[in-house]
Amino acid sequence: MTTYTARPLTPITLKELRTSDDAGRPMLPFTDDEGGAPLRCCLRRSAPGERIALVSYAPLRRWAAETGTDPGAYDEQGPVFIHADDCPGPADATLPFTDAHRTVRRYSTDGRILGGRLVEDPSGFEGAFAEAFADAEVAAVQVRAVEYGCFLYEVRRP
Repeated sequence: MTTYTARPLTPITLKELRTSDDAGRPMLPFTDDEGGAPLRCCLRRSAPGERIALVSYAPLRRWAAETGTDPGAYDEQGPVFIHADDCPGPADATLPFTDAHRTVRRYSTDGRILGGRLVEDPSGFEGAFAEAFADAEVAAVQVRAVEYGCFLYEVRRP
């Protein structure tokens, strides 16, 4: 059985987003009084009292730049939560944010959407990833929140 790993935002990406997000806006940190925000830097939910920020992030644009691909019309940006200051990253290799319905969206090596799958149960993620990567054209998948379509993390071909 293949184990799939969620990819957090890289330290370089985090440094850039803390200066200016992918929409060109400066980071505006705040204290999270309630907790529960899905942090893309360490792939866990925030705790009450942590300093975090909501920034605009363009996951496919950054992936395309890394791979030399043109994201075309699929270039989008959306809100993600990050720590306002450096953090150690994920504490373990478990798949995060599996506590609600999620969409596993497939992307080809040329940055085009190849489809997706709704995952309604935490036990369905491994199967959704295996199904996605059984297609040789799939280079990466993005896990997104169903409610708002927000990017949660990426999984790449093992």
